[in-house]
Amino acid sequence: MAAATLMTKPLPAHPLPKKPLPAGWPRERYESHNRRLKAMRLAIALLDTGVYRPEQAHNRKIRSTAAEIGVHAPSDTTCRLVRALIYDNC
Repeated sequence: MAAATLMTKPLPAHPLPKKPLPAGWPRERYESHNRRLKAMRLAIALLDTGVYRPEQAHNRKIRSTAAEIGVHAPSDTTCRLVRALIYDNC
């Protein structure tokens, strides 16, 4: 069996310009928004490497994938969200 390789490219040094989020949201909403974006990036990277089931995506695997694509290590909450996104794609 061939080893899976990471198909997702690392994040560019100068990503596309970001539009600011609307002012006036509670801090929790900004945190939730950014957490979901990070979880989507990680879920896509895991799917590219052949992780198609939530039980294959242990915290250690998610965090090593984050390091490979140049994203800060996710929290336990973000890891749970990544597994939930993978589950929805099954």
